[in-house]
Amino acid sequence: METIIVLVFVFGYLAITLEHSIKIDKLIPALVMMAISWALISLGIDAFPQWFDSAKHTLMDNFGLLPHEEKMHLMEETLLHHLGKTAEILVFLLGAMTIVEIIDYFDGFSTIKAAVNFKSRKKLLWLFSILAFVLSAIIDNLTATIVLISILQKIVKDRSIRIWYAGLIIIAANAGGAWSPIGDVTTTMLWIGNKVSTGKLFLYLFIPSVLCMVVPTLIASFLKPFKGELELQDDDGKARNRFSSTMLFLGLGAIVSVPFFKVVTHLPPYVGMMLALGVVAIFAEIYTSSRFTMSQVGQGEAMGHEHHSPVHRSLSRIEMPSILFFLGILMAVAALESLGILFGFANTLQDTMPMLGTEMNGTVVSDLVVILLGVGSAVIDNVPLVAASLGMFTEPLDDTLWHFIAYSAGTGGSMLIIGSAAGVVAMGMEKIDFFWYLKKIAWLALAGFIAGAAAFMVTRTLF
Repeated sequence: METIIVLVFVFGYLAITLEHSIKIDKLIPALVMMAISWALISLGIDAFPQWFDSAKHTLMDNFGLLPHEEKMHLMEETLLHHLGKTAEILVFLLGAMTIVEIIDYFDGFSTIKAAVNFKSRKKLLWLFSILAFVLSAIIDNLTATIVLISILQKIVKDRSIRIWYAGLIIIAANAGGAWSPIGDVTTTMLWIGNKVSTGKLFLYLFIPSVLCMVVPTLIASFLKPFKGELELQDDDGKARNRFSSTMLFLGLGAIVSVPFFKVVTHLPPYVGMMLALGVVAIFAEIYTSSRFTMSQVGQGEAMGHEHHSPVHRSLSRIEMPSILFFLGILMAVAALESLGILFGFANTLQDTMPMLGTEMNGTVVSDLVVILLGVGSAVIDNVPLVAASLGMFTEPLDDTLWHFIAYSAGTGGSMLIIGSAAGVVAMGMEKIDFFWYLKKIAWLALAGFIAGAAAFMVTRTLF
């Protein structure tokens, strides 16, 4: 039965990676393999010799000796435990996405566009790389990529030049998301799972992440597409909303406050995110009810907003397919964890790979294993790989292993355009060809990844 469940998982992953070839959205195989995996566990519960009790963090080798009713009860408790942990992540993401949509409702990101008043391609490259790095740490790499490419489309006319900028934005956004607990879904998973803390995450990963962004950007600045001056798009002449800057800084400030809320209250991060959403929503409703706000938008837009609050509109625009995909993939990985399969896989990796790492709590985890996890995240998806690592390794809070995993999984996906959420969304927005990215951008991403990994090893030794 375990073999069948593993095969379901493998075929599900294959369908996810071939999403664009088979024309089936990746959320569908994710949900299907999650449901089938847990159904098979329920039907064959008596055939499994061991079970991982997630609530107690122990592997039960005597599971096969328990009566059927007790096994079913334990399975239901484990399923509920995983659903609760997954819901923490999803509710957190829903809050962050809604705040970003509220900012966009007030045209808050036009403040960034207004800062571009020069034509130098090299200057624009550095501006967008730095913005991607900083914004992704605040509003997550996926959202930062969407925002910056949207701005880029309003500034740069030539698409053949614009896709080069998009490629470097992907690298910078993924690098910026790695050192922030709210910058990438995988880092958020490790943070919510009590594997990394905000302070140590910054301490260990900020310099490696900066190098991961700076090295590719520096190399690219000497390439032909970034020499000379740009022909900029004409301003559309649309009047900016009076509250655009206010909502931009309020929204970003609210998201940034979430880690501080967790430190002070010791409550899960999603509670702080809901408070942040509530505060931003209050101001959004107040500003929307103002007659001045309505006079700033066009008549057609005003009529479209007449019967909907900014919060309702923002909730209708968030990326629900991504939320359902995360639900399916995290719960599917939880099925493998519950059967103890991930622990066996972890032991196999550590037994077969060269031991390049340092001793951690009586075990040695190879740096090569973690680097391969980063490379693997470019081929598959970093969310399931990190979810798997949570079940594979048992190191305590702020062990350097978790920080290296956060870096590798967060930045390794830049090496292929399908390897990260930022890459996938950029691919859709600019219709970037897979093989063009592989030829032109992948080597830059690899250079940044290696530079950051080397810097992490040095940082780990120092601290």
